[in-house]
Amino acid sequence: MSIFDSLKQTATDVVKNVAQQATNESQTFTFQALPESVEEMKALPEASLDSPFKAAALTICALCAYAAAPEIGIDMLNFLKGPQPLSAYELSFLKDRFSDQKYVPFSYFKGATPANNYTPDQPFTVTFFTNPHSYENDGYCMLHVKSGGADSERQIKLRRKGDQWFLWEQYVLVGIRKSAAEDPWA
Repeated sequence: MSIFDSLKQTATDVVKNVAQQATNESQTFTFQALPESVEEMKALPEASLDSPFKAAALTICALCAYAAAPEIGIDMLNFLKGPQPLSAYELSFLKDRFSDQKYVPFSYFKGATPANNYTPDQPFTVTFFTNPHSYENDGYCMLHVKSGGADSERQIKLRRKGDQWFLWEQYVLVGIRKSAAEDPWA
């Protein structure tokens, strides 16, 4: 038995405890109505951005706003991006992703499924959760969210600056099942 065995075991136990805590972390957000301007978004309690979960929830709201009014969605996303606004690439990506499936961000709210054309239950409810790898990189957090139109989870990556968390990257605007209105086989 090595003199370092007890140190190795202590380190292993600490890592397991941190991973277990991260695995069990989830937060649900409920919105009576989705914000329709950056001012309305800033008035929400989640706009404090003091947790990665709050920033992620507002990201879904901003993407829904983009579907209805791109200029307003861009303002909201720039607020959520903090000191680094959307790049030309990100703006082009958004324009491309919303060219034909504007319902994708709504699919993350409770009750939204292909069968009901991704019409969420009201109030609007979305849940984010972590896994053991969510906090692997210092200053970053990868949160997971489920879509009513996909079998696998999607992610939003947040970055911390000071006491606030900002949108870094989103992986939620990816393909999901067609809505019943668009699916000839439905």
